[in-house]
Amino acid sequence: MEAIGGIFLFLIAAVIYAVPIFLIGTSDRTQGGEKAAWILAVIFVSWFAWVFYLLLAPLKGPARGAM
Repeated sequence: MEAIGGIFLFLIAAVIYAVPIFLIGTSDRTQGGEKAAWILAVIFVSWFAWVFYLLLAPLKGPARGAM
């Protein structure tokens, strides 16, 4: 029975870990290489990178059209 509880806790932790990756992957705030960099930051740095994503993304300002 203890093994089932451990597996259950592991699955919950995996889902919680994957939430920021999913949210960044489906976000329209960034695209291309910048999105990949944010996802890698979340994978290697954890939830702190997701908080920074919410505060800082996109890193470049919006593209300005010619007038």
